[in-house]
Amino acid sequence: MNRQRAAEKLRSSKLYALLRRTTEYMDRYYLDAAVGFAIPGGIGDAISGVFSLLYVYFAAFVVRSVPLALAVLNNIMRDVIMGMIPFYVGDVIDIFHKSNKKNMALIDGFVDGDEQIVSTVKRKAAWSAAIFVLLCILLYAMIRLVIWAGQQVISLF
Repeated sequence: MNRQRAAEKLRSSKLYALLRRTTEYMDRYYLDAAVGFAIPGGIGDAISGVFSLLYVYFAAFVVRSVPLALAVLNNIMRDVIMGMIPFYVGDVIDIFHKSNKKNMALIDGFVDGDEQIVSTVKRKAAWSAAIFVLLCILLYAMIRLVIWAGQQVISLF
């Protein structure tokens, strides 16, 4: 019963209503894909990704779940990366991927305590954390490579 009250309180918030409207406009009316078509070069996809950060904020600070926030972020990053595929192929994929709808389903299922959704959230969160660590290692390696290359260039003079 306590869980139901908490779920009702979350669903009655203004931010939740904003998430619902964002989901509707971005996925049902294909605004996500339209922005990608209208602003090429991956910039439109990045703009759509910024709107999707509302889901991350809701998951992290309203629901207060790091795994849920990571799972939502996983969907957003997939959407942005797929949307950046050149020659408008990514924008066509955006029409079918519907990451905002997937994020809304994750949030709703997690808040309701749906075991299957909670399991999915945990799995996606683990993958997101592993990828984040890998990206940090790659970033460190790239910085070291740039420093080494800079030293090599300087030593030529």
